Amino acid sequence: MEWLRPDWPVVDHVVAGATTRRDGFSAGAWTSLNLGFNSGDDPACVERNRSLLQSRLPAAPAWLRQVHGTDVVHVGDWHEGIEADGAWTDRPGEVAAVLTADCLPVLMADRGGSVVAAVHAGWRGLAAGVLERAVSMLPVPSDTLYAWIGPAICADCYQVGEEVRAAMLAGDPAAAAGFRGDGDRWRADLKALAALRLGRQSVQVHDCGRCTHCEPETFYSFRRDGVTGRIASLIWLEQGRIG
Repeated sequence: MEWLRPDWPVVDHVVAGATTRRDGFSAGAWTSLNLGFNSGDDPACVERNRSLLQSRLPAAPAWLRQVHGTDVVHVGDWHEGIEADGAWTDRPGEVAAVLTADCLPVLMADRGGSVVAAVHAGWRGLAAGVLERAVSMLPVPSDTLYAWIGPAICADCYQVGEEVRAAMLAGDPAAAAGFRGDGDRWRADLKALAALRLGRQSVQVHDCGRCTHCEPETFYSFRRDGVTGRIASLIWLEQGRIG
């Protein structure tokens, strides 16, 4: 199974990465490692894909019902169907995960490797403060945190209306730097907008530099394809290697 690993200076017992669309069991628009049940794919194929992924993990991921909100939960409080857009843990062996197909997957870990988090952030979540909420939930100083922005849609591929820009600029004029004009619409740089918000919290940001829309053979993109699958971005602390 193909696995993209962050290039960031965290300790070795923090394990993190993102899947691609390759090496799974789904067909058609979902070819082939679709991990999202709410994508229109055959549930049996999604289950096989999730089982394949889980065979490479220390535990089943805490899959969330993502709603473009700001709730962030501890993996230990997870239950099936919980609505949240982020999960964190300070316990080895628990896997935090988010699903995406253009939105930002943001993985976080502190310098000492005592806590990790996975956050799903589209423009609604960014505007509402999901990243700030995640940072505030972690029981470590924010200036000890690193964030990795995984595969997501780039500014060249992401055209939005004035309502998106207005929502991002509400109370945050500096967010204008994340938009460039395109006729009567805008090109939005979600990664830059996320980095701006995380930087204010003194979080060090690392971007994988991959665009879901630009790489159809590697990633799913809802903006490009409409009906499509989801990749997963996951993070955990290895058992027996803390401290």
